[in-house]
Amino acid sequence: MKSVKKLLAATIGAIAIVCSGTGFAADKKVVVAYQTDALPFQVGIANGDYAKSTGYEIDFRKFNSGAEIFAAIASGDVQVGYVGSSPYAAATSRGLDVKAFYVTSISGTDEALVVRNGSGINSLSDLKGKKLAAAPVSTDHYQLLALVKSQGLTEKDVQVLAIPQPEIVAAYNRGDIDGGFVWDPALTELKKNGKVLVTSKDVADKGAPTFSAWVATGGFAKEHPNFLKSFAAVTEKYSQSFVNHKADWGPGSENAKTLAKFLGGTPDAQAAALLNLSLLPVKVQASEAWLGGGEKSGIARILKNTAIFLKEQKKISDVLPSYANFVTPAYLPAQK
Repeated sequence: MKSVKKLLAATIGAIAIVCSGTGFAADKKVVVAYQTDALPFQVGIANGDYAKSTGYEIDFRKFNSGAEIFAAIASGDVQVGYVGSSPYAAATSRGLDVKAFYVTSISGTDEALVVRNGSGINSLSDLKGKKLAAAPVSTDHYQLLALVKSQGLTEKDVQVLAIPQPEIVAAYNRGDIDGGFVWDPALTELKKNGKVLVTSKDVADKGAPTFSAWVATGGFAKEHPNFLKSFAAVTEKYSQSFVNHKADWGPGSENAKTLAKFLGGTPDAQAAALLNLSLLPVKVQASEAWLGGGEKSGIARILKNTAIFLKEQKKISDVLPSYANFVTPAYLPAQK
């Protein structure tokens, strides 16, 4: 009987240890959503550096747009995601509790409106009566609508289609649309039979700036601050490598080959796409121009202005008094 009791006790103890270990492992798991933009941090996803550096088991999942990522966040399937400012403004306006903790890029030439050869569009004055497309509720969609408005036109003058990027490429190649506001790999594909009319930076200079960022749910950020700090540090490491060692990211580099294998396309195309980026140093990110400053935060201001525009376009129904609660510099790496 004693031996049975000892065996039972040992078994219970073993189960307790296993359960405890399983619980710990569950706490160290996270689902992270990404998109296919050419960015230095994608190498860290491909080679497992994020998992190694954070000590977490990370399930990276690919999405076609920020709107899809926010839908997954809202359902509880994703805790951290790489998104653009327009779907970010839409999601937070609807009350989704997320916080931007690292700015991955700002309006540059990595997103652009490409018009098809033979479309009859040679300048912005030629947009009337044309058919253009962008991914639903994306930063490109927002900037395309802003661009149309800046020309004194409406969606009655220019047909703006909100369709996923793969469908944009297919419609463009068939000649069903005259142009698309896109990012890579669609950007590279569209340029094969067209030209860039305006870039994201051009539209930003006209008063509609955008950004992309890593965001985390409020609950996850509160419970896993060290993970976010380590995650941001890995992102910054690759950004700084690109900024300071361009040769390591050229067409024949291992980094370019890794990006091509992971995201598609060729090493040459990935290396060229990286040159279109506008990246922010951590010191600048921490300032009130972007993540810092609370109510004065630049990101909070961009989110509100974007939300106001989206409401005018009847894409959302409400604009919040403030968007400062959706921004934090707390997880940025130490400034160098």
